[in-house]
Amino acid sequence: MPKGAIIVGAGPVGLMLAGELRLGGADVTVLEKLPAPSGESRGVGFTRRAAEVFDQRGLLARFGDVEWAQGHFGGVRIDFSQLQDNHFSVRGIPQYRTEQILCEWLDELGVDIRRSHEVLGCHESDDGVVVDYQGPDGPGRLAAQYLVGCDGARSLVRRMAGIDFPGWEATRGMYMADLVNTDIPHRPIGERVPGGMVMSFNLQNGVTRIVIHNESLRPPEDKSHLTFGVIADAWQEMTGESIHDADVRWISSFTDTTRQAARYRKGRVLLAGDAAHIHMPAGAQGMSVGVQDAANLGFKLAAVINGRAPEELLDTYHTERHPVGRLLMRNTRAQTKLYLSGEDMQPLRAVMQELVADPDVARHLAGQVSGLDIRYDMGAGSHPRLGQRLRPDLPLKHADGNPGRVADLLHTARGVLLITSAAHDAETLRTTAAPWAGRVDVVTADFDDDRHPETPHALLVRPDGHIAWAAPDEADLEQALLRWFGTA
Repeated sequence: MPKGAIIVGAGPVGLMLAGELRLGGADVTVLEKLPAPSGESRGVGFTRRAAEVFDQRGLLARFGDVEWAQGHFGGVRIDFSQLQDNHFSVRGIPQYRTEQILCEWLDELGVDIRRSHEVLGCHESDDGVVVDYQGPDGPGRLAAQYLVGCDGARSLVRRMAGIDFPGWEATRGMYMADLVNTDIPHRPIGERVPGGMVMSFNLQNGVTRIVIHNESLRPPEDKSHLTFGVIADAWQEMTGESIHDADVRWISSFTDTTRQAARYRKGRVLLAGDAAHIHMPAGAQGMSVGVQDAANLGFKLAAVINGRAPEELLDTYHTERHPVGRLLMRNTRAQTKLYLSGEDMQPLRAVMQELVADPDVARHLAGQVSGLDIRYDMGAGSHPRLGQRLRPDLPLKHADGNPGRVADLLHTARGVLLITSAAHDAETLRTTAAPWAGRVDVVTADFDDDRHPETPHALLVRPDGHIAWAAPDEADLEQALLRWFGTA
């Protein structure tokens, strides 16, 4: 019988998922057609929630000192400082750096990444999935219990599985380039100019990212014939500034094509990241949502692979993440229209600017952009925090007096039953959780922070950082343990 999982694609989402599976004790093999990481900057940051997911695995510190950026919704600035939660995102981190950090992590975990392995086809058998590939030594075949497509917008895995990818065709496009040795004004959230919008901001090490939207621009999906001369001409036409002599690190173009897979799971095949959802880049949400897909799927798939949980647990991946992807489609389409439309959109922008001055409106929009407003249906229970994420940066004071943080408890990707001194039935809770030892860590500590008075007296946290059970509440802890961590 085949074992473990095959992941197709070694981008940030595939790498993150591989680490999650390995921490969960599952065998995993990553197949990547490129011989080496591309080294391209691509996405240049991630949202607050993605930063929290990295922090939960001890990875955020590996990025070093990061720049926390003020956000916006479709070019309308939001004052994050007026909000209680920290919605600031990370910017200036090129995607190749994120991939490098994840690869180093996977090397430590002993994950098998096979580069120069191009998947040619796949089919499902009675007890697993078989993948045919072309590798450095010729054709080969690999079998596993499950297959996950993290292979991008044109996902072969999605197409081979027969999963529909409905959505909206492109109506506009953008050019993008990373330059050195150029001296142009910075326009960090964009500047409207006659005929469109231009953006320029510093990445790192003297690299400037420029983005150009011309209202008449319809870049083709095929980028192979794009040249920097075309991009430089467009920049000069719209700004009057010449960048023709700049050193070019990377160029690309993209459109506002928006699609979402009809299903994130079909039998033994699952999808994550761009294979499941694509959209116009807006606020670093694409890769960030994909990283959250991986964190949601990883512990569930590992539990099923290892026989700890029934296959039905995988259905919750679709029911929890598909609505998040649907909301992503809506908010990026709204931002695109608000951000890139011409002067006819100006009255709506003015109204939006007035609305975001209201903290409630700002909190709602910031939550969508940052990913902090995600709440999953955990079933029985009425505690106001149920289903939300537990802030990983919350400070703790352990029973022995030592300080800590919530994130430190989640580095192993196990569940956590956190019992505070306010819990009146601590011993009963420990006894209830004891049969899940090895899957759920029981920790006694108090929150050393008074900003969240609704913080539960005791709570069960899933490996993805979301609260699956909370007390005081009428819900049953044993049922929550059974649902998310399998049979005792």
